[in-house]
Amino acid sequence: MNAVKNIIFYSLFLLFISVKAQNKIPTNKVVAINDLAKYLKKDYLKKISAEENISEAKLAEYFREKFSERFFYDWKTFEPRFKEYTLIYDNASSHKKRAQDHMQKYADSTNWKLPFNYLNGEKVNAYALRHLARQHKMVDIAFEYYNSGKDSSYITYFTNQMVSLNTALAANKFETIDSGNGVYEVFRSGYRILNWLTIHNMFLGEKAYSDKDQLTTIATLLQHAQDLYENNQEFKSGNHQTRGMSALAMLSILFRDFEGSDLWYKRSMQRLEEHLVKEVNEDGFQFERSVHYHMSDIETYFYVYQLAQRSNIEVSSNWKNKLESLFTTLVKIAYPDKSAPVLQDDTDIPWAEKNDISGAITLGYLLFNNPEYGYLAKNKVKSFIYWFLNKKQVDELKSIKTKQPTYGSLMFPDTKYYIMREGWSKNDKMLIISNGVDKEKPDHQHGDVLGIQAMANGNVILPNYQVRYSLKDFDLFKNSMVKNVALVDDELIGKEWTSNRGGSGFGKFKNLPVAKTICWKSNTAYDFFTGTHNGFKNIDVNYFRQVIFIKNDFWIVKDNFTSNNSHTYKQIWQGHYTQEEGANLLRANFPDATGLDILQLNKVTQVTNNGKRGKQWSIVSKNDVPNFNFITVLFPYNSYNNRIDETSNTINLNGWNVNKPIFNATGDNLQSISKEKEAYLFNTNSIQISTVSVTMNTISDIYTYVNNNEITIKSISHSPTTITISGSKKIKLNGEKAKKELVLQPGEEIKILIK
Repeated sequence: MNAVKNIIFYSLFLLFISVKAQNKIPTNKVVAINDLAKYLKKDYLKKISAEENISEAKLAEYFREKFSERFFYDWKTFEPRFKEYTLIYDNASSHKKRAQDHMQKYADSTNWKLPFNYLNGEKVNAYALRHLARQHKMVDIAFEYYNSGKDSSYITYFTNQMVSLNTALAANKFETIDSGNGVYEVFRSGYRILNWLTIHNMFLGEKAYSDKDQLTTIATLLQHAQDLYENNQEFKSGNHQTRGMSALAMLSILFRDFEGSDLWYKRSMQRLEEHLVKEVNEDGFQFERSVHYHMSDIETYFYVYQLAQRSNIEVSSNWKNKLESLFTTLVKIAYPDKSAPVLQDDTDIPWAEKNDISGAITLGYLLFNNPEYGYLAKNKVKSFIYWFLNKKQVDELKSIKTKQPTYGSLMFPDTKYYIMREGWSKNDKMLIISNGVDKEKPDHQHGDVLGIQAMANGNVILPNYQVRYSLKDFDLFKNSMVKNVALVDDELIGKEWTSNRGGSGFGKFKNLPVAKTICWKSNTAYDFFTGTHNGFKNIDVNYFRQVIFIKNDFWIVKDNFTSNNSHTYKQIWQGHYTQEEGANLLRANFPDATGLDILQLNKVTQVTNNGKRGKQWSIVSKNDVPNFNFITVLFPYNSYNNRIDETSNTINLNGWNVNKPIFNATGDNLQSISKEKEAYLFNTNSIQISTVSVTMNTISDIYTYVNNNEITIKSISHSPTTITISGSKKIKLNGEKAKKELVLQPGEEIKILIK
């Protein structure tokens, strides 16, 4: 009897497994459209038809209605939206050019495995194949269908190219992930899904896009979804997985009718939340430290958040808060002209000197209705994003509420960016310091550790440049010679360059220095940063950089080098400079007659110039010495009369006097910048003010301010200083009573009462 029961049990179990296997969408082929209904959930199956066999027409009609309800906008409103789109963006010529470029290169039934040739006989390289896999120009082909007066050949081209991929899949003739150029690699697959969803919704009202075509697209997307689900069982760092999981989440919402879609949703949202937690730092910056990838992540999460709201699906508070922090970060890093600095692998506009963040921040405004986001937003989003907004959001862009941000100087403690800001008026000054290298994935990191960028008077006065992976000089523009950094001899900060295995042009450094921030302080008088990195340890050189922003006036950069051997020490400054007083005063002048003066307080040896791609940089050198420090004033001027007067024997910087000390100080090669009752003293070892004497055990950098009978002394050094004080009975260190001999750390202050 037990044996019979066991046979029955195992028979039922095998039957159950068989049924489940039948309902599991395959990944190695695309389901035939006449079999699609077999994969529908039972409750949805009943909604479509009471008949046992659902016709092709009935199934296509059902999903047209569901897309009308579920997609970002209702496809039935496409015609008026398209008219509005053409008025706002005027993209017809661009769409035509891109569509022709794609169609002239690839047959509709193209190959998906290298090697193969373009239609003109030239070889398709890995970089091009990856873009073919993304199918981004297929969207232009869809637009060309409408701009051409609805020439159905454009729809046929799309459907045939999609089917050619399905054919390649079934025949196992496509690039795999192992090659580095996988067509179904998670990023490329996710990007392709987004583009094909866009096209599918555009064509749903067109007779030329038949029921069969529509169901073939759906079947293809289902295969993509199952593939993404099965191949992303574990967290993998980086934007490739997030792009794929964003697409999977969208498919799970749009095709919730199918078996397995609940699992797709659960996995995609779990993976995406893991990325939000692990890859959006607590300070709100995307972990790869790049504006490009930061904004890319915003778009990736936006699609899911927007579509979930459309279907009244709640996301976790952690999801929402992390997404919102990405937008707040863009506000914090914005230049006064509402653009943003170029940070690491920013790739949208090669050689551009700033980033347009308006499109991304506009999405933040639409999602969270924050008027500070509105201050940086524009009344239109990127043309592609337009198709993912609902009508209410499009209308909101016509009257954006704005409020000027209130953020001043600040730091990103996890990402290691430090911002010195004057304000938000268009001519205000701002400088950003980069002093981080992500430990998990430094692939997009440039050789800019302790590098700076700055804007003043509406111009980027110390630029960095956007890059493009496919350009032959990508490694040059990724490394230190085109950054505002300090170098030694022929050493660069980025070392051991290597390209990726797929051969697309992307490359990275195997060896980047360990960066350390020693101090960041911001107060009403100045902002102070000091840090170090070990990038020159291989040649036995220790290096530290200090940056001081004398509020609303100018910056001082001090680069400190020490070694047991002689070296050539360098500063690199980006821009087109002339030498006004030899190597000690460089000047860049902009078309509006504002400019930047770079003044060296310590005598340097020479300046040489170099350049590429229309960009130029100056290399300031001190040759053949074991130890040296550059003390450099970065002085932005707003007019001819406000420049450093190269004809004068004295140097006046907006009322600050160079080397006309107001206090009695000593030191080896002492340099001072002073005004009324305050002074910045560099390389000092003693200060005498009235009855008070302050001595240091080592050469130090000190800010001093006298107010009535109280002396304030703050360390702007990169290392601790032992200080001995005489002539006073009352001393406070950081507000606490202190002894006459004490150790002053970088950024700390003492207050001394004059007898």
